[in-house]
Amino acid sequence: MFALPSIAAIPTGVPGGVVELRLPQSTTNVFFNEIQQLRLDNRAIVAIPLITTIGDHVVIAQSAKSTTELPFEVIEKTYREQHLTVENQRLVNPLAEDMKRIQAESALIQTAYARFSPMPKRLNPIALPVRGIVTSEFGFRRFFNGQPRNPHSGIDIAAEHGTPVKSPAPGVIALTGNFFFNGNTILVDHGGGFISMLCHLSQINVHPQQQIERNSILGMVGATGRATGPHLHWSVSLQGTRVDPLIFIDVINASASAE
Repeated sequence: MFALPSIAAIPTGVPGGVVELRLPQSTTNVFFNEIQQLRLDNRAIVAIPLITTIGDHVVIAQSAKSTTELPFEVIEKTYREQHLTVENQRLVNPLAEDMKRIQAESALIQTAYARFSPMPKRLNPIALPVRGIVTSEFGFRRFFNGQPRNPHSGIDIAAEHGTPVKSPAPGVIALTGNFFFNGNTILVDHGGGFISMLCHLSQINVHPQQQIERNSILGMVGATGRATGPHLHWSVSLQGTRVDPLIFIDVINASASAE
């Protein structure tokens, strides 16, 4: 009797998550929705925007001689609501003068998010930047003082004021500043379009263009900006798309253990 050839299962992911795809040898570039994706050796870590439709999708893997379509499936995920009360109403409904500052800060942050430095040689293992309790998950549909706002673009980790915040991976400091909503903030370029943003710090210990290693102390936990208590907000951006940091960690570290 002859064994039937095995059919590999199509990888799956959720809106706001990532999916790992094995790449053909000699792949030089990987694209999803015409956006270049993070590539680690023979794997692509594909960012799935929150607005992605449920169903079948393809990633384009390019080499010098060929182009290959790699299928994956996006399955449904329901994100919960979160209702928060902020005492300073100005942090919910900014004044006109505040909006000028907010727009200028947003431009700086978007420029940092748009960086695409060389692909990192190694990311794993990635760990949470601070030990604590995750009090607000990625994708929460948030309401401040009863008013709807954009889905939560990262995770919030509650920790004591002054707790050291460490870099989850090597990189270079792309931006630091004190911002209206985010308070004391650091953006780290880890390479290949992977950018970390760490917010609400009480103290910043690094400066732009500084090279850092995994577990380098970046700053200290605080409650600056729009915060209801001491915590760290950590966003993971892949090529400008915010994804769930917890899913990202699981995928990166699981693929490392399988090598």
